[in-house]
Amino acid sequence: MSRRGSNDLTTGNIYKSIILFALPILASHILQNLYHSVDSIVVGNNVGTTALAAVSSCTDISALLTGFFTGLSIGAGVLFARYYGAKDQKNLHDSIHTALTFSVILGTCMAVIGVLVTPLLLKIVGCPEDVWPEALDYLRIYFIGVLFTAIYNVGAGVLRAVGDSIDPFIFLLISSSLNIVLDLITVIWFGMGVIGVAVATIISQFVSVALVFGKMLRTDDIYRIDLKDMHIDPSLLKEVIRLGIPSAIQSSLLSLSNLFVQRYLNSFGSVAMAGSGAAKKVDKFIGMVGQSIGQATAPYVSQNIGARNYRRVRDGIKATFVISLVTLAVMMGLVYGFSDTLIGFFTKDPDALYYGMWMLHVLVPFYICQNLNQILSNVVRGYGRSSAVMLLSLSGMVGMRQLFLNIAMRQNYVISNVFLAYPVGWASAGLFVCIYYLVNRKKLIEKAFGNVNERSPK
Repeated sequence: MSRRGSNDLTTGNIYKSIILFALPILASHILQNLYHSVDSIVVGNNVGTTALAAVSSCTDISALLTGFFTGLSIGAGVLFARYYGAKDQKNLHDSIHTALTFSVILGTCMAVIGVLVTPLLLKIVGCPEDVWPEALDYLRIYFIGVLFTAIYNVGAGVLRAVGDSIDPFIFLLISSSLNIVLDLITVIWFGMGVIGVAVATIISQFVSVALVFGKMLRTDDIYRIDLKDMHIDPSLLKEVIRLGIPSAIQSSLLSLSNLFVQRYLNSFGSVAMAGSGAAKKVDKFIGMVGQSIGQATAPYVSQNIGARNYRRVRDGIKATFVISLVTLAVMMGLVYGFSDTLIGFFTKDPDALYYGMWMLHVLVPFYICQNLNQILSNVVRGYGRSSAVMLLSLSGMVGMRQLFLNIAMRQNYVISNVFLAYPVGWASAGLFVCIYYLVNRKKLIEKAFGNVNERSPK
């Protein structure tokens, strides 16, 4: 079959391949984050600070769900990319259908469970009484759309694994634009408040699923899906779980850890919640630089392992660091210099604005640690060691972060210590993954390529 629309990452200029592949992923992350950012902007400016606090209190909970399926798609995408690079059409076909079927079943179960346990989740984050009713409505409706989140992320993961990062971007551009229009209609015209933005979100998510599924049904490329072939192959499901579930668990537990951080933030009141919630929206945009390059790194490494091209893997890893550092330097300067303007998009409350700017000024200098973790984690994941990445990242991002908070807040219960917990996690995880990679680098290379002096192309 034709490979039209896919992108073979095993040939061509390395910098060009990585940049052209990563840019649509970055744009897709920006658009995906707009789902929640637009919700916050619309309710913050048209409903009030309490409504903004309600949406903000649900941010980490919704990130837990989105992160799980994003992680699943990244991990499973390593398997898809390996088969694609090796030109193994049968296993690619069967693994894609297995992963999609699994995502439908899992997404349905999580949606039902989520609606039932919404009050418990809000208790975990310590949602204040004045915010509770609106947060409860928003989150329950959001949970209904979890099935769409599951299918979209796995479908987009398939496209990216075969080198197509442009179509997922286009689909998100369409759905995000629809989300903005629906937010304005439901909140301003119909006065539905936080319920309106939640409904707008799940309708937009459904549209993104229809688009990605339509693409995969109509294509004549080797990743085409056929509804009659939707089934679960036990041996391939085992591989999908081995590579995908550790990434999914990692993303979810990081978000779960953030729920406990959010509990500390909530203890400082609704104004601090609104301000820090706005800062976390901006924070997500900055973090997308490293996240997008990292997500491009995993399929790049995996495709070239499938093609047995060691030198291209080695040179590509160096290229990702160069690209990441240059783009991050520009982003950090802009965000630090215009933090008041960026937070001002979400709220006009001067006290909330103060908290938001304070949080950004604490976080920005440490984004290099986050990028180091993202790139090296995806390099190791590309070599097939998803479980190792999960354990190392959780040790830093969950273990060290919670340890820091426990000690620091006992010593001095101030909000700046909560802000610092985020970079403590980034730095710890980055250090752990870096040590693991340096210690095990030779073993990873030998397992993937054998004797690289003999096998790597000249």
